[in-house]
Amino acid sequence: MNERFTLNNDACKFSSKACFRNSAHMLPVTDYLSDLPENVSETDIVEVQFKNTRKGYYHNNSQLPLEKGKVIVVEANPGYDIGEVVLTGRLVLCQMHKNRIDPSRYEIRNVLRFATEEDLKKAEEAHAREHNTMIQARQLAKSLGLEMKIGDVEFQGDGTKAIFYYIADGRVDFRQLIKVYAETFRIRIEMKQIGARQEAGRIGGTGPCGRELCCSTWMTNFTSVGTGAARLQKLSPNPQKLAGQCAKLKCCLNYEISLYEEAKKMGYSLGSNGQEKQEEEDLGYQNVVGQDDFSRFDKKKKQKQQRDRRPQDDNRRSRDNRKNNRDRQNNDSANNNNPANG
Repeated sequence: MNERFTLNNDACKFSSKACFRNSAHMLPVTDYLSDLPENVSETDIVEVQFKNTRKGYYHNNSQLPLEKGKVIVVEANPGYDIGEVVLTGRLVLCQMHKNRIDPSRYEIRNVLRFATEEDLKKAEEAHAREHNTMIQARQLAKSLGLEMKIGDVEFQGDGTKAIFYYIADGRVDFRQLIKVYAETFRIRIEMKQIGARQEAGRIGGTGPCGRELCCSTWMTNFTSVGTGAARLQKLSPNPQKLAGQCAKLKCCLNYEISLYEEAKKMGYSLGSNGQEKQEEEDLGYQNVVGQDDFSRFDKKKKQKQQRDRRPQDDNRRSRDNRKNNRDRQNNDSANNNNPANG
């Protein structure tokens, strides 16, 4: 896809290869520097994506004309693997820095060649075995009484090796399980433990917000989410509403928590019942979304304080008037009862 689009009489141009999503892969990256000629010469490292969210970085020592969307053959241990180029040039180094990958310590293998029809056919046959292998692997793990769940199976491009992704609460001794897998499937076995959020990212899906899951579109680092974030934002304590597809607390609960903490330090509070809840509705405290809103809320708060102060002033004036009337009546009665006034 090398189509180009122009806007405003050629004043703005962009290439479709920079923004299109490759083969429904997860964790897509927009290469907004793809049209710069010096971008490719920044580095010979390219980012290659395999099944779901698994990515790797490889040296293009052969100086192949790689660009986003090309299917290539890369070195593996053992054999080779087949993946799709998703990023080239300067942004690859930015991605490695974002994912905390040190090039001096990370083993970067080489790109071998472009994938041929034979390579693609062999990889397709290997990937067709993944689902049945996963079902059978779960049954074998259950028969050995292991407290673990096989979440996904990924075959290597040449079909000689498979990665078994599993979920477990604690440590699992799967040495016997690996022997059983090797005898059953006749391939090299690699076991990789993942968390519930990583499993949801690999499977994918749509969240209650109507968008694709964050863990399958852009999130790579998962931080712990506590119930304190929900309490601070006055969200419903219903666990079903707070839980995501992974049955854990939604990652998006942490997105605005720093803003709510800042608002709390500035003196803004979120009421939960009674008069505080009514004030919360009047002042618009339910959805604090930006610093600009604070001044608006503060203005409304002052207006409400002025409204609340008026009845108090009126009551004070009425009390003062009643007191003055009583004093005047007392003075009048005292004057009438005084004999000197007779």
